[in-house]
Amino acid sequence: MRAPLFIFLATLACCGCRDKTSPGEAGSATAANLTAEQASQVLAKVGDKTITLGDFAAALEHMDSFSRLRYQSPERRKELLNEMINVQLLADEAVEKGYDKDPVAEQELRMVLRDVLLREIRQTVPSPSELPEADVRAYYDAHRGDFKDPERRRLSLLVLPTEAAAKSALEEAKKASSATAWGELVRKLSVDPQAKAPVPVDLAGDFGMVSPPGDPRGTNPKIPEPVRVAGFEIGKVGEMLPRVVRAAGKFYLVRLTQKSEAHDRTFLEVERTLRIKLAQELLRAKEDDLLAELRKRYPVTIDEASLAQIRVAPADAGKD
Repeated sequence: MRAPLFIFLATLACCGCRDKTSPGEAGSATAANLTAEQASQVLAKVGDKTITLGDFAAALEHMDSFSRLRYQSPERRKELLNEMINVQLLADEAVEKGYDKDPVAEQELRMVLRDVLLREIRQTVPSPSELPEADVRAYYDAHRGDFKDPERRRLSLLVLPTEAAAKSALEEAKKASSATAWGELVRKLSVDPQAKAPVPVDLAGDFGMVSPPGDPRGTNPKIPEPVRVAGFEIGKVGEMLPRVVRAAGKFYLVRLTQKSEAHDRTFLEVERTLRIKLAQELLRAKEDDLLAELRKRYPVTIDEASLAQIRVAPADAGKD
């Protein structure tokens, strides 16, 4: 009696790996070089089940190239076979005890089967390097706006609780001509917790980068929008805004510490990223098409009323 799924499970259990070879590399794996007669040769019997040479070769084939090298010697290959036998024995005992009917085990088995099917789909999709350059360039040309990187600015902020305190600090800050002097002032006066962060003093008050106002890619949750707008009023790196900015009930002094100019990325700069993106989109489209077909073949109904009755306890429920 044969158990094809067992081989897949045994491979994962013994080796803890998935097939990392590309479709082109898989053809050089062991199983591809066996005749039908060789593949059917029995290596071991486990009760009424058998492990064949083809099964063993398939287990090796599912490994990445590095893991496969471990089994070049006869002794190591015997170790792998014994591991596969042990997995089969334990799996049979689990079935005997009815563990295969456990809802969690059944769900995990469904997930294994899902992964097998999705891996087969992946084999039909070209890898990033196999995509025609003309297709990748066509996407680049049609989305040129996505590859225009705007100017970005790094802001250092001194945060104060009142307008009076901010105006007083502004006069002192105007005299802080160096990054170190500014950092010392931030540590002394700012009420923001970041002001006391264990960083070099010249980095005190750093809130990160932002892009120009109106660019959705350049938001920074730590920097209020009025402060972001004010940051682009500053003329040069190392200068500060000569006024106080009010935002979210606090008052900010703003200093420009770094600036990167706007840049149009070339095709060569983004080609690899685009190839990965397009290959992933092709894969998702294949998976979505399969799911749509399956939902037509096997109509799905959901009991919304029953679903609404489910309550999930908080993670700390029952703890002291």
